[in-house]
Amino acid sequence: MIGLIDIRYCRFGTDDVERAVAFATETAGLELVRRGPNCAYLRADDRDHNLCYFQGDPRDHTVAFELADWRALDDAAAQLAAAGVAVERGSAEGAAERRVMGYLTFRDPTGNKVDLVTRPFHSGKRFFRSRDVRMTEFSHIGLKTSDAARDEKFWTTLFNMKAHDWLGPAALLSFDAVHHRIAPFPAKEPGVQHMNFQVEALDDVERSIYVLREKQVKIVFGPGRHPLSGAAFCYFEAPHKMVFEYSHGVPSLDDSWRERQFPWEPLSLDMWGGKADVEELKA
Repeated sequence: MIGLIDIRYCRFGTDDVERAVAFATETAGLELVRRGPNCAYLRADDRDHNLCYFQGDPRDHTVAFELADWRALDDAAAQLAAAGVAVERGSAEGAAERRVMGYLTFRDPTGNKVDLVTRPFHSGKRFFRSRDVRMTEFSHIGLKTSDAARDEKFWTTLFNMKAHDWLGPAALLSFDAVHHRIAPFPAKEPGVQHMNFQVEALDDVERSIYVLREKQVKIVFGPGRHPLSGAAFCYFEAPHKMVFEYSHGVPSLDDSWRERQFPWEPLSLDMWGGKADVEELKA
């Protein structure tokens, strides 16, 4: 079994790096930490970066998970290959672009592109947000799935992922005590559906609603509170219809946690009664 120990970054293609960076900093509040040739690195915590925008196809998405060391990376390559999964070992140039010492890339059964990395770079500089929203970490992703049951089996058989709850057919998956690191969303094509940033308090979620409205940013869903995790949330639309989420209160679970089944309906997504367009959230 492949042991994931952290979620590290997302890489998103864009046809306009400057526009994407402006939104991420001025609206979402991420810190711009580095520029490269036709790319930019941003973060919402003290890690080297959580998000890289690069000049490319806006449909080109990658999510990265960290492994413990070189041996774990080699073992992961062998286990994936034994399971019939095509694996591409990363080059030195690719590792430098990803700010890691080593990596490999594969695709899950839906076609989502995943990096497994070892020895990701850390920063000696503390995170400094670019607007008044007290982000604490990049916490999870919404990952598109064309077959939720099949993908759950993939992630829980080959990796140390566990279902902590189910929303309709989709398992909320995690490799640690955090309620979920992957939230699957039914879709016809692969990609990251949303990127979650935890904030310090409910006030940060509520205060951001006014900032987003003032900037005429589309609020996709919220404010509300998820029955599954208990977290207060707000989803809003970033460039290329990527969705960012602020949330507060995602719990860390102990051994007493018992998994639950929720139906795929609006009240399973918001206990405050928000009427989510569940079909739009699948897009």
